[in-house]
Amino acid sequence: MAATATARKLIVEVVEARNLVPKDGSGTSSPYARTDFDGQRRKTRTVARDLNPAWNEALEFDFPPAGVDPVEGEPLEVAVLHDLRVGPTRRSNFLGRVRLDARQFVRRGEEALIYFPLKKEKGFLNSFNWVRGDIGLKVYYVDVPLAPPEPPAAGNDAAPPDAEAAEAEAAAPPPPDATTTASTDEPPKAEEPMDAAAPVPQPEAADASAGDGVTTEKPPEADPAPAPPEDAPVMTAEAVAAASEEKPPEEEPVSSPPPQRTPTPTPTPMPRQVSMPVRQLAPPPPQLEEPMVQSKHDLVDKMPYLFVRVVRARGLPAGSHPHVRVAAGGQHASTREARRGAFFEWDQTFAFVRNPATDSPGPTLEVSVWDLPPDADVSVADDRHFLGGLCFDTADVHARDPPDGPLATQWYRLEGGRRFAGADLMVATWAGTQADEAFADAWKADSPAAATATAAATSRAKVYVSPKLWLLRLTVIEAQDTLTAPPPRDAGIAVRATLGFQALKTRTMPVARNGGPVWNEDLLFVAAEPFTDDDCLVISLEVRHGKEAFPVGSASISLATVERRVDDRKVASKWLDLLPSDEATKRVGKKAAMHMHGGRLHVRACLDGGYNVADEPSYACSDFRPSARQLWPPPLGVVELGIVGCKGLLPMRAADGKGCTDAYAVAKYGPKWARTRTIADSYDPAWNEQYTWPVYDPCTVLTVGVFDDPPPLQPSDGSGGKDATAAACSRPMGKVRIRLSTLERGRVYRGLYPLIMMLPTGAKRMGDVELAIRFSTSGSMLDVLHTYGRPALPAMHHQRPIPAVNREALRLAAARISAAHLARSAEPPLRREVATWMLDATEPRGFSMRKLRANWNRAVAALSWVADAARWVEDTRSWRNPTATAMAHAVLILLAWHPDLVVPTLTLHAAAVGVWKYRRRPRAPAPHPCVRASMAEAPDREELDEEFDTIPSARPPEVVRARYDRARMVGARLQQMVGDVATQAERLQALVSWRDPRATGLFVALCVLVALVLYMVPMKMVAVVAGFYYLRHPMFRDRMPAPVINFFRRLPSMSERIM
Repeated sequence: MAATATARKLIVEVVEARNLVPKDGSGTSSPYARTDFDGQRRKTRTVARDLNPAWNEALEFDFPPAGVDPVEGEPLEVAVLHDLRVGPTRRSNFLGRVRLDARQFVRRGEEALIYFPLKKEKGFLNSFNWVRGDIGLKVYYVDVPLAPPEPPAAGNDAAPPDAEAAEAEAAAPPPPDATTTASTDEPPKAEEPMDAAAPVPQPEAADASAGDGVTTEKPPEADPAPAPPEDAPVMTAEAVAAASEEKPPEEEPVSSPPPQRTPTPTPTPMPRQVSMPVRQLAPPPPQLEEPMVQSKHDLVDKMPYLFVRVVRARGLPAGSHPHVRVAAGGQHASTREARRGAFFEWDQTFAFVRNPATDSPGPTLEVSVWDLPPDADVSVADDRHFLGGLCFDTADVHARDPPDGPLATQWYRLEGGRRFAGADLMVATWAGTQADEAFADAWKADSPAAATATAAATSRAKVYVSPKLWLLRLTVIEAQDTLTAPPPRDAGIAVRATLGFQALKTRTMPVARNGGPVWNEDLLFVAAEPFTDDDCLVISLEVRHGKEAFPVGSASISLATVERRVDDRKVASKWLDLLPSDEATKRVGKKAAMHMHGGRLHVRACLDGGYNVADEPSYACSDFRPSARQLWPPPLGVVELGIVGCKGLLPMRAADGKGCTDAYAVAKYGPKWARTRTIADSYDPAWNEQYTWPVYDPCTVLTVGVFDDPPPLQPSDGSGGKDATAAACSRPMGKVRIRLSTLERGRVYRGLYPLIMMLPTGAKRMGDVELAIRFSTSGSMLDVLHTYGRPALPAMHHQRPIPAVNREALRLAAARISAAHLARSAEPPLRREVATWMLDATEPRGFSMRKLRANWNRAVAALSWVADAARWVEDTRSWRNPTATAMAHAVLILLAWHPDLVVPTLTLHAAAVGVWKYRRRPRAPAPHPCVRASMAEAPDREELDEEFDTIPSARPPEVVRARYDRARMVGARLQQMVGDVATQAERLQALVSWRDPRATGLFVALCVLVALVLYMVPMKMVAVVAGFYYLRHPMFRDRMPAPVINFFRRLPSMSERIM
C-alpha cells in the first residue's frame, strides 16, 4: 500500500525579546515580530509600550517543495519592528533582525529556547541605526499528514490548480502584504492563533494558513502541464499510479477540461485542502545531490571487478528450493534461498576481482541453479538437483563506467540438467570498479567466510554514525520530611542518582534536627538520543551510618520530559515525592512500607545542549561542536580519505596450521565512522576505498586504525569461556592519527604510515598502511584563518566550566555509550572493543615510568630555545667571539637610547626564525606514533609490565611491594624538588618580613640607595652601565659567587621548622 503523504511545516515560536531600543519618544517601544521564510510572511501581535515584550506565539511556514534544498534558498529572517500605529515616530521603526540558516532547523522534540542578538540591516545608511537586545526563538519542523484526495480522481485532480489560482486572484490583497507590512497588523493577529494550534492537532488548519496567496500563487501557473505525470510518484496513490502507467492515452482528456474548471473558483474550501499537495507535486530536480556524499574515488587506485547480478527465475518446479551458484576462476559463491512469489527472487550481486596480468577470474563465468540448500556441496550432489546453468565468456562482458546508468537485466534460458520448458534466469553481467554503486552491497571474492552471500555480509564495508550525546545536569537542592524517626547521632544523608551504568552521589550531609539537608550540588551524566519513556534517571535518598547505606525512598525522571537548554539560564525546578525503595520494603516489610513516607526532594534537571560531549581524548578530538544543532557553525570544507591498503602485515592468529590475517580498517572523524570490507588471509590487503567528512574546525584529528577480523564463533565453541570470547574479539594492529591543520589546502598526501603497537614485550611494528588524504575548503582562506581566533570549545565551557575532576569520567562514559550504540548497529556491527580502542577508552592503566620520561623529554625539547639563549649569552659574556661581543655592546647602546625598538626587534627576530625554518618544514604529515618520542626504543621490561598491569594489580605481592618501594623513591625525589622550590619562595618573602632584622634592614637601605641613584641618573645611562658591567671581560671577574647571590642564600626559610 502507498505511504501516507505528509507535508513538512516549519514552526517558529517567538517567545520574547529583551532590552530593546526605545522608539516612541517616551522611552518605550511597541514591538512586534515579522518573520519571513521562502516567500512567506507571518507577524505576531503588537505588545504596547514594552522594551521586554513577551509574545509566546507559534508561526507556521511551508517548507520548499520536495527536491529543493532549503539551505540554498532564502534563510529564515525574524525582524523586530516598532508599531507606528501605537507610538508614531519620525525615526525608523526597525529594532533589529536575526537571520537563521536552514542547517539550524531541528525536528520537533529537539528544539530549545535560544536567545539571538539582534543585528542591524545591511547598507551604509542602516549602519547608523542603534540596535540592541536579543530575541528568544524556538525553531523546529514537523511532518503533518495530508488529507486524502477526493474520490473522483480525474475531476478533482485537475481542478485544484485552477481553483487555487482563482482563490489567489480573489485574494489579491495578500501579495502587496510584502510592501505594507508596517501599516497592516490586524490580519496576522487573526491568523496566528490558528497557526499556533495547527502543527499537530489540526493539519487542515495548517493547510489553510499555508495558502495565504503569498506562497501558492506561482505554483499553479507552472504546474498544469507537468502535474498529471508527476501526480503518481508524489501522491503515492496506487490508483493514480496505475492510471498513469497502464492507461497513458487517457491522460490527454484529463488535461482538456479547462472549460469545466472555470466555474469552480467560487468555493473557498477547495484550495484549503489541495494547496499543500500542489506544493508537494513540484518535480524534484535530480541534480541537487550533495557532492560530498558520494566519493569520486580519485585518491585511490582503480580496482577492476566482474559483477554478476542474479535477480529472479521463472519456470522452475513449484516445490523446489533453488539457489544460484556463481563460479569464476576457481572461486564460487551461492545466493540465499529464493523468496517465493510470482517468481523465485534473489536480487543479489557478486563481485570477482579482475586481474589481466594473471588472467583472473578466468575465461568463463558459470551460473548454475541447484535445488539444494545454499551451504550444500554441489560437487558431490546428484544431477537430479541440477536445474540448469549458464556460461558467459568474460572477454565479452560489457564494461560500465560509473556515470552510466545500471545495466538492464536480461532473461536467459537455462541449459543442461533437468530441462523445463520456459525455465529462465534473469541475470546481468558487467565489468566495473569499486566506484560502482552495486559494489557496497555485493559479495566479494576476497571476503572471509564468503561461501554464501549471507556470510559475506558480516565483512562488508559500512558507514556508522555515533549517537548524539547530551550532558544531563541534575542539581540536587534540598530535601524535606525525609525522616519520621530520629536517626543515630553520627548518621548522614546523601542523594544517589543513577542513569544506566552511571551512578553518582552527593556529599553526605549531617541530619539536621530543625530542617532538611541542603546540598545545591550538580551531578553530571551523559545521555544519548533518542530518548524513550524507558530511559529514566533514578534518584534515591540514602541514610548512611558508618559503612552501611539505607535507602529511604526513590523517584524517577523520564529523560523525554527533561527540558533542554543551550545557555546558562535556570530551568524550572520541581519537587519529587520519594516512594519507598525495594530495599526498604525488604527491611521493614511490605505493610510497613505502604505507610512509610520517603519525603520530598527538590531538584532541577536539564539537558545542556551548549556543551561538547566528547568521547575522544582532548589531544585527538575530531569534533568540537555542541550537542544542540542550532549552535553548529557552517562547515569550512571537506576532508577526503583514501584507504589504499596495507603492506607487510604480521600474522595475527593460526588457522589450518599456518598464520593468517583478515584485515580491515576503521576511520573515525566527528560522529561518522567508516569501516572497510574485510580481506581474507592477506598480508598485503588492498581496499582502495574512499570516504568524505565535512570539516567544521581545521584543528582536529582524523584517526585510522587497522584490525584483524576474527572468524565467527561456531556453535561448538560456545562453551569456550573467556578463551573463546577473546578469540572472537577484533585485535588491533595499529593506529594512525593525522591533524588536519598540518595539511595544505587542496593538496593530496599519499604515503605509507607505520602501524606500531605497544605490547608488554615492547614496541612492535605490525606493518604499514597506505593512506591518501586531501583537505579542501569551501570558503576563502580568511574563513579558515578566522577559526584560529575563535575558542575551540563552545561558549558554555567558558561560562560554566565542567569541573576538571569530572571531565575524564564523562569522556569515558560517553565512549562507552558510543561503543554500545555502534555494537548494536546492523550487519556488520562495529565491535565494542574496536570503538573503545579507537577512542582510547580501554581499561585504565596505572603509572608508567616510560611516559614520565617521555613527557620530561618533551618539556626539555620544547624549552630548548631557552637553554640555547642562555648558552649564547654565556658565550658572549665570556668573550669567546670578541666580534660578537662587540656587536652585542653596540646593540645594547642602540636599544638603551631607543627603547621603542625593543619590541619590533624581537618580533622581527621571531619572523626571521620562522622564515629560516620554512625550507625545512615537514613535507608530509608526521607519522603516528613516534617510537623515539615515546621512549619505546629500548624500554625496561619491568617498567612495561608495570605499565600494562591492571587496576587493582594482578601481580604477586612481592612484585607489588617492590614497585611500591620504587614509587616511594621517586616520590622522595619529587618531595625534595618541591621543598627546594618552597625554600626559594620563602627566602624571597624574607627580604621584607624582618625575620632576619639585619638582612631586612640592609635590603631596605639598598632599595632606598638604588631609588636615589635612579632618580638622579638617567635610565639610559643605568641600562648601559649595567649591561657593560654584565658583559665585562673575564679578567675583571672573580670566580666566587656574586655578593647578591651570597646575600640571597643566607636569607632564612621555613625548612628548619618542618618536622
